[in-house]
Amino acid sequence: MKADLIVGIQWGDEGKGKIVDHLAQNYDAVARYQGGHNAGHTIVVDGKKIALHLIPSGVLNKDAINIIGNGVVVSPKALIEEMKQFDNLKGRLFISQKAHMILEHHIAIDRAKERLRGSKAIGTTGRGIGPAYSSKVERSGHRIGELRDIEKLSSSLMDYFDMNRDILKTLKIEIPSKEQIKEELMLYKEALLPYISDTTKLVWDLLNDNKKVLLEGAQGTLLDIDHGTYPYVTSSTTISAGACSGLGLSPKDIGKITGIAKAYCTRVGNGPFPTEDFGEDGKKLRERGHEFGTTTGRERRCGWFDAVACRYACRLNGCDELAIMKLDVLDGFKKVKICVAYEIDGKRVEDFVFDLDKAKPVYEEMDGWERSEGVRRFEDLPKNAQKYIKRIEELTSTKIGMVSTSPDRRDTILL
Repeated sequence: MKADLIVGIQWGDEGKGKIVDHLAQNYDAVARYQGGHNAGHTIVVDGKKIALHLIPSGVLNKDAINIIGNGVVVSPKALIEEMKQFDNLKGRLFISQKAHMILEHHIAIDRAKERLRGSKAIGTTGRGIGPAYSSKVERSGHRIGELRDIEKLSSSLMDYFDMNRDILKTLKIEIPSKEQIKEELMLYKEALLPYISDTTKLVWDLLNDNKKVLLEGAQGTLLDIDHGTYPYVTSSTTISAGACSGLGLSPKDIGKITGIAKAYCTRVGNGPFPTEDFGEDGKKLRERGHEFGTTTGRERRCGWFDAVACRYACRLNGCDELAIMKLDVLDGFKKVKICVAYEIDGKRVEDFVFDLDKAKPVYEEMDGWERSEGVRRFEDLPKNAQKYIKRIEELTSTKIGMVSTSPDRRDTILL
């Protein structure tokens, strides 16, 4: 059995949570492979909103197990709080013993460095994601399996603080005592130890037993540390290839890859965004799409669908199909736009570019439609909405397999 994969195609916030929740009803396990609690997935079931940040979106299927892979950076404090939403997760939630922890000093470093950047700030969520990944790469981080030995872990942390005392002082970060560290870590151990396991072997065993496994990422492709709009990116590998290193799989273990994209575009934080609309249309998209971050509550920057970026992301991820989300947000627009190329220094460019901040969108304009909200069959969509979907399919060279017409899991067109 191969593991199927869901990946965001834009700058995140594409609606992956709804699709994973929709698909998870038919899977035995859902595994998260990167990111931290800077991500947020909102799922709506029977009008009730559930916000997830670390726990995989399959948690609402009581028959599925949920796996937090080694590629995720885990804030024990945030995870414990999130777990309180659910009655009994024992036997249903597994945390990789190799996943690195986000501790309080990572959060303090993150916020201090953003302050120092001033007008050049990246626009992080201030949740310690970047510093935790930095610690991992420089080999000064700590994995969640180390909670098994609090004495050893707390001593190692104190060694880190001693070694970096001058840097932390410059950043105005207070160093805790060993007793404070031990007290905090003991709370984490008591709450999380029953869930910590060898998740790589767990996923291997599931696949060997012909169980159906669904893999989910957090942020979108254009925030990938290598292939996104650097330096305005996240600190992990967000593309489909990241699922292999983030869970301990080989490329041969990956099956169907579904890319998730909104019917328009949004971005949170700083960085280039060619199709951003600063006028009434952008404001209307934000209000109608409720475009405020699940994690931070920040307003999302809004604009028109970027087919150039989407085509690039589909190729990068090897997408077998696309799921187009929030089509209903475009209801009522007299005209809708699709970016089909960029203009850079007076020249038309049809490929995604390294210096995206210089790119101006070249738009193709199409007639709008009145109402797609709640429609569950493609043939029942307004004709112009059908044309819009088919045009995206042509421009991205990727088959469209799903269309979402409301936040509710049932309002999903399967093609």
